Amino acid sequence: MDRQNLTLLTDLYELTMMQGYFKHKDRNETVIFDAFYRNNPCGGGYAVAAGLEQLIQYIKELHFSAQDIDYLSSLGIFDDDFLNYLADFQFSGDIYAIPEGTVVFPREPLVKVIAPIMEAQLVETAILNIINHQSLIATKAARVCYAAKGDGIMEFGLRRAQGPDAGIYGARAAVIGGCIGTSNVLCGQLFDVPVKGTHAHSWIMSFPDEYTAFKTYADLYPSACILLVDTYDTLKSGIPNAIRVFSEMRAAGIPLTYYGIRLDSGDLAYLSKKARKMLDAAGFPDAVISASNDLDEYLIETLKAQGAAITSWGVGTNLITAKDNPAFGGVYKLAAIMNDDGEFIPKIKLSENSEKITNPGNKTIYRVYEKESGKIKADLICLVDETFREDEPLLLFDPLEPWKKTKLPAGTFTLREIMVPVFKNGTCCYESPKVMDIRSYCQKELDTLWDETKRFANPHKVYVDLSQKLYDTKIELLDQMSGK
Repeated sequence: MDRQNLTLLTDLYELTMMQGYFKHKDRNETVIFDAFYRNNPCGGGYAVAAGLEQLIQYIKELHFSAQDIDYLSSLGIFDDDFLNYLADFQFSGDIYAIPEGTVVFPREPLVKVIAPIMEAQLVETAILNIINHQSLIATKAARVCYAAKGDGIMEFGLRRAQGPDAGIYGARAAVIGGCIGTSNVLCGQLFDVPVKGTHAHSWIMSFPDEYTAFKTYADLYPSACILLVDTYDTLKSGIPNAIRVFSEMRAAGIPLTYYGIRLDSGDLAYLSKKARKMLDAAGFPDAVISASNDLDEYLIETLKAQGAAITSWGVGTNLITAKDNPAFGGVYKLAAIMNDDGEFIPKIKLSENSEKITNPGNKTIYRVYEKESGKIKADLICLVDETFREDEPLLLFDPLEPWKKTKLPAGTFTLREIMVPVFKNGTCCYESPKVMDIRSYCQKELDTLWDETKRFANPHKVYVDLSQKLYDTKIELLDQMSGK
């Protein structure tokens, strides 16, 4: 996508802090920041990581142009020596991340930045902007697709998205989360994802009558003939006219490869069941019945429970905006500072709210699977120098209620480290898969969740545990901060 340099896609206080570091600290002091979130969107049991490809693009292109420097100079708050430093700025650090399409849980780092403090500070806003938005929409899409129970979900919320970028990257994220395609043509071009669509009520209204509109459309697109039947009267006019057109196509020897109707208003459960009977009686049992009209996962689940005969769903506003949960809530917190001996000294943020107390140190994440089922048992956050073995018992405990413990016998579980290196010494070392490949990976990831975790009401919690060493480090810091 053609766009201006995103280096100034940041909050002003990142730059004012950078100037403070430049003047009063060692600008090469290496630190670690973690980007994570605290609560699953929509009251769910999981989230889906997305946005890494755009994060990588942002880091690769990160530099201050002459126009950027001129603008910052015009603000009258930055000194020339600092602006001269920015003119030669480039990212030189390391980044680790959880790959796109991975199911993730609260408080575990989705992105870890290890870099000189000025560099690590600058990238905060853009990382959160990119990861928060796409992870939110990918999660919403996964929920909508779960409600559809295998039916195809098409994303078509571009006209309701909060701007072009939200529409484009939101559609990308929706496909990652499970949608079979999008109406967004630019998204299709940029990311090689399927684009789909039918026609609007205006198409029907622009012709002398409904039948002529349907017939003309069928002549144009015989292999993708989905007719919108609710412009005038769904049962008395729309469906009968659609059946007439399908019958004429069959009589003319035109293969009915992908055809059917779309409902966009009214009682979708009632109308779809009536439509199914009418289509079947006319000899079209394989005709698709698709539906739209302000759908979300809750409405789709309800319609499925009512026996709606809908097999294809178009979801727009409520998906592209994640209307019931419009923000992901990711944060970016300092976790460690390197000392003169090259060792990382863990740092912790305190809060009267226990869930806002951060996990210190240089960390990674192991996913623990039940060996027999392949389902996720828990995630284990640990320090990077720790190792665990599948042929030895593994003790898990709740870090908020540490007396709650589970000991997994050796041989009953498998482990997978889920963070991967993305940048090393400022150079990208990770190639993003194609979006449709990420979608396939995401489907496999979702299959590792128990159904109890995917349900919408009171989902089962997947525990994110701390290793004993990390837990002890955290308690030691808490004791130090409280003066014990």
